[in-house]
Amino acid sequence: MREFVYPARFTRDRKDGGYVVSFRDMPEAITQADTLAKCPEEAAGALQAAIEGRIMDGLEIPVASRAKRGERLVAVPVQTALKAALYLTMRECGITRVELARRLHIDEKEARRMLDPYHATKAERLEHALAVLGRHAEVRVA
Repeated sequence: MREFVYPARFTRDRKDGGYVVSFRDMPEAITQADTLAKCPEEAAGALQAAIEGRIMDGLEIPVASRAKRGERLVAVPVQTALKAALYLTMRECGITRVELARRLHIDEKEARRMLDPYHATKAERLEHALAVLGRHAEVRVA
C-alpha cells in the first residue's frame, strides 16, 4: 500500500523573512511561504510538482517516511496520487502504456494522457485502470 502523504519541515527564514518548506523524501520539492498559514498550500504545490516531474522523467517516486518531530504531513491532490499510483503499479508490473491501452481496450494516446500530470483525467477512469492491474484506491479523510 502506498500513501502519498509526505513529511515536510517548515523552517523560519530569519535572513529574508517568511518560511522555507522542504521535504527530506523529495529534495527537489522546496518552496517558500510568507506566513506559516500559507506553508501547507505552498508545500502541497511543491510536492505535487515534484511527483509530476518524476512521472514525466520516468523516475521512482519514493515511499513516504514517517514524520519526525517538528515535521508536518502534506498530501498531494487526489488526482496526482491516483496518477502516481497507476504509474508505480505499471512500473512494478512491467506494463507499458501500449499494454495498458490493450488491457483497457483504449487507444494508446488515451493511456498516455492518463499518465500525463497536466491532462485532467477523471478519477473513475484512473480507478478502473488500477483495478485492471489488480489494485484499488482508498481515500482517507483526516
